Amino acid sequence: MSLTHFDAKGQAHMVDVSGKAVTDRVAVAAGHIRMARETFDIISEGRAKKGDVLGVARLAGIMGAKKTPDLIPLCHPLPVTKVAVELTLDPDLPGVRIEATVKTSGQTGVEMEALTAVSTAALTVYDMTKAVDKAMEIGGIRVLLKDGGKSGRYESS
Repeated sequence: MSLTHFDAKGQAHMVDVSGKAVTDRVAVAAGHIRMARETFDIISEGRAKKGDVLGVARLAGIMGAKKTPDLIPLCHPLPVTKVAVELTLDPDLPGVRIEATVKTSGQTGVEMEALTAVSTAALTVYDMTKAVDKAMEIGGIRVLLKDGGKSGRYESS
């Protein structure tokens, strides 16, 4: 198997998707941000000084998905038709679990948009609460589902 973002000389290039069929595509990504119990309590009780942490992080995740080709050099700009970002408080972490779903009808998939949405949402949670917890840990960012296109369906195990 070869990497598609490199040409025969090993130089990075944008993949030509002009010959691919336009199909409905979806990707779901997930991740989390682990934090101190006090930070978790501040978020869950709505006491963060910067405001509604989860609401702002949700919007940031949506914006991140839409800005993916501006951040990742070889990503194609796509007509994103849906971005949904869910942030769930998890007292067992303690922290926040994040899941993003991105859809398009196009010639390439939206895995990078879903991953960027999760990453941006997690970074926003960090930014909004770092004054009380600089040791927060972002992790587990991965693709859960990808469907559409020539390669078909992928679901993580």
